[in-house]
Amino acid sequence: MFLSMADFGEERVIAGVRGGDELKHRLEAMGFVSGERVTVLSVLGGNLIVDVKGTRVAISRAIADKIIV
Repeated sequence: MFLSMADFGEERVIAGVRGGDELKHRLEAMGFVSGERVTVLSVLGGNLIVDVKGTRVAISRAIADKIIV
């Protein structure tokens, strides 16, 4: 399942990230690493606001489609 499919308020555990090395490194720097918990806080106009490592992060649905939970 991908993060983009998670429901509002649902906490999930990151299983991995798909994509090129540059995208993986960027997401890892933002806290999207395997084993980390992530919660979808809201969905606005196709973008997601999530909580990862105690920080709110806005990501596009296209990026959320690359995060496996």
